[in-house]
Amino acid sequence: MKSKKHLVLALIFFVHFLPLQAQDEDIFGISDKAKNPKSESGVGNAFRNVIELFALEISTGAAYHQIGTTFYSENPSLYPITQYQNFENSAFSLQDTLSFSSNEWIFPLVNAGVRINLFNLLTIGGGYGMEWGNLAPMRGNDHEFAFEGASYQISKTYGTVGLVLYDAKRRQGFLKWKYRRYSTNNLYMQSELRQRARQNYPWRFILEGEFGKMKLKNSVAPSLMVGGVPYVPRLAVSPDPYMGVSMRVEYDFSEYAKFFVKGGAEFRKFTYASSDYTEFQNIDQNVYGLQAGLAIKIPGTKRCKIGGCGVVMKHLHDGIEYRGSSIFNLQNRKIGQWY
Repeated sequence: MKSKKHLVLALIFFVHFLPLQAQDEDIFGISDKAKNPKSESGVGNAFRNVIELFALEISTGAAYHQIGTTFYSENPSLYPITQYQNFENSAFSLQDTLSFSSNEWIFPLVNAGVRINLFNLLTIGGGYGMEWGNLAPMRGNDHEFAFEGASYQISKTYGTVGLVLYDAKRRQGFLKWKYRRYSTNNLYMQSELRQRARQNYPWRFILEGEFGKMKLKNSVAPSLMVGGVPYVPRLAVSPDPYMGVSMRVEYDFSEYAKFFVKGGAEFRKFTYASSDYTEFQNIDQNVYGLQAGLAIKIPGTKRCKIGGCGVVMKHLHDGIEYRGSSIFNLQNRKIGQWY
């Protein structure tokens, strides 16, 4: 009887105390604890936690744009309007209002910026972009409105605000809602729910708004003289900010690297001056674009450089968290994620 009591006590000690000792003395240094310090000092740890919120990104793509204007002027001869079809009675008078429009391509689009993820709910960012587009003459009512050049170049500074519509966390919530019809006593279905919820889900869908300022860059040199006076472009960007809306789809390669595709529309305004610069016509531009790019989140956890340490997961040395893998690989890979 006494030996049985000793055996029970030994089992209790083994079950309750041995795992705690193994946790405190993890010879591999692997830990999934939250909020592991990333630096030896408190200031350094706070700094690394902050920079890990930022991601740098670059993208390129193309777009299709439509421009148009509702033209009215008391002096139409001051504008480059010609008749391109010889129809009778096609000339217009001072009382006429004409609608001109044209369609052309923009290629390439190049953007570079920075983005901050706020609690996987919102994203805010900003950046700088360049685009090169073609300008076809606007036509309407058998008349043609020709621009000074066949192409243009625009630089822009912009800001973005995004709302995360769907990601791994929301997928888990959707799965719980989907499996709500099964009883908690249904062990098979509850096990299936847990397995699906633990799966790696790399997709993220973000509804994004964009606003910014543009600067028109012409191919004509500023030093060019026309009729003895400096050349002044007649096409100009409106001082009002442009607006845009887009859908952004992201695919995570790892915790730090992602590929994204972004498609949407931008709504802009220009002005065109008469030849004597006494009056202006408003021109609207709608841009429908598609971009693809790469985003890299700044790693707050340092790469492990301790000789002889072959741990490829996030792990600890002297209480400090280190990375064992490149930022392009999952840090805590599971079966099937190594290659």
